[in-house]
Amino acid sequence: MIALAVWSSGCGAHHHAAVTRAEKAAPRPLLTGAHPCPGQPGFTCSTLRVPLDHARQTSGTLALAVGAAVATNAPRGVLLFLTGGPGQPGIPFLTRIKTRLRAALAGYRLVMFDQRGTGAGALRCPALQAAAGASDLATVPAGTIAACAHRLGAARRYYSTAETVADIDELRAALGAARLTLDGVSYGTFVAEHYALAHPGHVSRIVLDSVVPQAGADPLYRAALSGSERVLRSVCAARRCAWDPAADLAAVLARFHDGPPVLNALVAYSVAAPDYPGVLDALHAARAGRLSTLQDIIASVRRGEEAPAGFLSQGLHESTLCLELAPSWDPAQPRGQRAATLVALAASTPDADFYPFDRATAVDNGLAQGCLAWPPTEPPAVPDGAPAAPLPPVPILLLSGERDLSTPLAWARAEAALAPRGHLIEVPGAGHSVQLRARDPGVRLRLARFLSGGQ
Repeated sequence: MIALAVWSSGCGAHHHAAVTRAEKAAPRPLLTGAHPCPGQPGFTCSTLRVPLDHARQTSGTLALAVGAAVATNAPRGVLLFLTGGPGQPGIPFLTRIKTRLRAALAGYRLVMFDQRGTGAGALRCPALQAAAGASDLATVPAGTIAACAHRLGAARRYYSTAETVADIDELRAALGAARLTLDGVSYGTFVAEHYALAHPGHVSRIVLDSVVPQAGADPLYRAALSGSERVLRSVCAARRCAWDPAADLAAVLARFHDGPPVLNALVAYSVAAPDYPGVLDALHAARAGRLSTLQDIIASVRRGEEAPAGFLSQGLHESTLCLELAPSWDPAQPRGQRAATLVALAASTPDADFYPFDRATAVDNGLAQGCLAWPPTEPPAVPDGAPAAPLPPVPILLLSGERDLSTPLAWARAEAALAPRGHLIEVPGAGHSVQLRARDPGVRLRLARFLSGGQ
């Protein structure tokens, strides 16, 4: 979820030339300390040391954990699987990805890594972590978010997608791979897109599952708000309910004004339970004034989102997201200016673009409010320059769950329009993380066909 602010045009030609000279002087990246990955049979773990600041205007390095399948027969080369968040590590999921996608991975060497600020190197803000857990949208006290930024200090600006893209190219070089096949889920799609834009010659194929568009996440989350109408009616049609759940939701919000926690709950269900069990009945009862079941669902979701920083670092999540929301968000502006921009954007948006939610939900959602509380931050210099909008003309498979509200279908359609050799599959009844969670076995068969050389 994230924006082009990190690709700021402030990185001029003179700076880029200086970076290129520094890169030529730098030693070739290496993987060190190879050992069997604990609890992950068939994988070797090692360490990749990268600059904190790839423009080398600030000193310091980071040690990133890398896990790679023990090399046997991999004629198709390296498949780098990119996890989401931002804030989710890669190493703990090696076995799960290998097991779940086994047939699709034939001929590839699976590689995953803990992106900067995740896993053992997670950015840790205990109070924020306790308040937000694994949620993108939970509303937490503004002081908790500001305290996290203060705890992380000025180095937080280097925990950006642009720096992660540079990390990946060092990983590619360390692996000795001329090209990578990229498979990203959620925020991992954003990383994959920006790697492909920065290094088109080093990409052979791309899978974008649960797509974040390259322009970044809309701080008002309008595609999810308006997409809720279609999703709720899809669930209703499947179970043949006798009412309009979207109208129920609109009526509940008009009466009780509790949009942000309801939005957070619906988005969480789209990830974990896209059949939305009990949700339609709860909304129908709430419309009649019986709120208890809906309140129980909201409370249950919040309990389920509890997670330690090693699972999803909220410090990294805020550091990255709040640099990279979609225009006209400017992370360097003072809070008051960002708030005014947000309100003006909401005011200029037709009511229909929020329905069945409302304008207040859009402005007050946890993503927007969290980044308003984040201190002004100048994006780091970007060694690779600004990307062009069209993705490289390599085969790209885009996957989107019909009921996904975390990364809504509209986002996948927008990015598919920028992929000259892209093919979008919209999976009925599926939610977030299609290739790993969809019940339809045809999804993984289609993925295997694509990765084996099909289109």
